[in-house]
Amino acid sequence: MIITIDGPVATGKSTIAKKLAASIGYIYFDTGAMYRAFTYGLIKHGVSLENEADIQEFIKKFDFDIKVKHGEKRYFLGEEDVTDQIRQEEVTRNVSKVAAHPVVRDLLLNYQRGLAKGVNAVFEGRDMGTVVFPDAYIKIFLSGSPEVRARRRYDELITKYPEQSKGLTLEKVLEDINARDNYDSTREISPLKKADDAFEINTSNLSIDEVVYKILEYKDSRKTFFQTRKELSQG
Repeated sequence: MIITIDGPVATGKSTIAKKLAASIGYIYFDTGAMYRAFTYGLIKHGVSLENEADIQEFIKKFDFDIKVKHGEKRYFLGEEDVTDQIRQEEVTRNVSKVAAHPVVRDLLLNYQRGLAKGVNAVFEGRDMGTVVFPDAYIKIFLSGSPEVRARRRYDELITKYPEQSKGLTLEKVLEDINARDNYDSTREISPLKKADDAFEINTSNLSIDEVVYKILEYKDSRKTFFQTRKELSQG
């Protein structure tokens, strides 16, 4: 079974998806990390973020892997562990632009679908329920006010990456979030949007545990619905 969790930045997607997966024994995949790793690779090797031909050439040597160490997923480009590097501000600023390239989306879409074969998994991203897994059993869309999300993002950055976040302001984070929301939701390729059959949760005033509980309730209600429908069709 595949569960998708989509939504804009700082709605708690990663934490919620990870906790949900752990609570039901599913595998968790952060697809945003895959796009970040690709973006980091382009930047590191001095590849143009705009030129489609240059990006296509880089794809041929894009050696990406996910490994589990001490119970945590780590992301690798070749032999380099880039788990922390892909959270740098330069990567964050450019990842949406890179993800909008069709060749990049095709590459990672096929990779993500390959990861889903024969497993129960929670996939978190921005187009999981609309493009990558349109037939997912459960689709969740997380939303939240820009102000609350900016505060969450700001607190996360200055706590986890104090050196890289020197000089960062809450106002700048809010500005970046609004710009990224607009870009992600209006881009031509795989825009950020709620799937028609997705269950939406506004996380602004909810704790992580409360959101996970709502998803589990929804999952159980869907299971009951399909079981009842099956029984009626057989009766």
